[in-house]
Amino acid sequence: MTTVFHRAPRATLPVAVRGDGIEILNSTGKRYIDACGGAAVSCLGHSHPRVIEAIQRQVEQLPYAHTSFFTTEPAEALANRLIEAAPKNLGHVYFVSGGSEAMEAALKLARQYFVEKGQPQRRHFIARRQSYHGNTLGALAIGGNAWRREPFLPILIEAHHVSPCFAYREQQAGETDEAFAQRLADELEAKFLELGPESVAAFVAETVVGATAGAVPPVREYFRKIRAVCDKYGVLLILDEVMSGMGRTGYLFACEEDGVSPDILAIAKGLGAGYQPIGATLVSNEIFDTIVGGSGFFQHGHTYIGHATACAAALEVQKVIVEDRLLDNVKARGEQLRALLRERHANHPFIGDVRGRGLFTGVELVQDRASKAPFDPKHKLHALIKSEAMKRGLMVYPMGGTVDGRIGDHVLIAPPFITTGEQIETIVERLSDAIDGALTTIGAEAAA
Repeated sequence: MTTVFHRAPRATLPVAVRGDGIEILNSTGKRYIDACGGAAVSCLGHSHPRVIEAIQRQVEQLPYAHTSFFTTEPAEALANRLIEAAPKNLGHVYFVSGGSEAMEAALKLARQYFVEKGQPQRRHFIARRQSYHGNTLGALAIGGNAWRREPFLPILIEAHHVSPCFAYREQQAGETDEAFAQRLADELEAKFLELGPESVAAFVAETVVGATAGAVPPVREYFRKIRAVCDKYGVLLILDEVMSGMGRTGYLFACEEDGVSPDILAIAKGLGAGYQPIGATLVSNEIFDTIVGGSGFFQHGHTYIGHATACAAALEVQKVIVEDRLLDNVKARGEQLRALLRERHANHPFIGDVRGRGLFTGVELVQDRASKAPFDPKHKLHALIKSEAMKRGLMVYPMGGTVDGRIGDHVLIAPPFITTGEQIETIVERLSDAIDGALTTIGAEAAA
């Protein structure tokens, strides 16, 4: 019996022993196509020689130096590279070890900024229903997923939620994208006024919603309108690109496509591509200068922030993405993936929506396409799809609770940026078979 406390202790997991391109091999030699990058992490696959060599060089030279004593060359070089590519108002990078830490740092930084600015009354954070921003207590509190929050509600900070920009579920019949975006912006402004705009610190959103709703992109102009509302009341805009950033949507920063610059931007997953645990919080010059001109100290920190080996790995990952022109492949393969899924499932009675950007695609399952009614959660359809996919040597990222945290099923597909057209065809073939296999398992109940 294992002594590892796995996230699902009852599960018996295969043992992964080796990575080979976009595949993972288990201890019996079975190969799995990693069509989800773990959780949209492994953007360069599992055996990229340049990244492995960069890690080896750094470990031999200097594996770790505590950031209260030193900075390091890889941390400085990585920060410079990120800022050169980031939205222009972002000027500094705070390194952490993962996405939840990046969001936790963002929240604390927003609060400290207003305290140092002489506006300590700004304490409210607003996010969107059915959102996910991490599992640390602050990040969990602002997330809008009811199932994840429920056991911990008594120890979570107060947070507020508005409607998500989820066109398939929230856009009204006959409502244009422009009108939908304006309605959501008006709702946010109404929430500001309800709370007292002088008491609101930040609005928090994933640029493209990831795990909890399945690669949901915003409609055109949504974030421009949200940015305008935030600016009107002096509220910070925090964008969570932990999953959608670092090239996943075909742009290094997903918000580039929306023409908006946040005040704080969180990244992780694709930053280090899984070769090392690393995340980062990018900060506007205004926020940085306020801290420097005030206390001169960000009252936050962890042992492994700015880890030299992690930064060296992430630096090489980012070089590979640019030098190998992988964002072009992300866009092309993403379009191919969604086109094949839509073509194959155009008349599928239980596939309601195929959506996404770049190599970040969601497939939503419904019991009735006309009404968009989800399956009864007792079926655990998402879990069945995962099981059927693994049988077929395919890793995808199915989740339940798509609609409200409790009901609804979707599959998230986020393969590595190096995926070929032929591999996309194989992914679609195996996923389609897995979905049909899961539906067959629940049989007559599904068709009822």
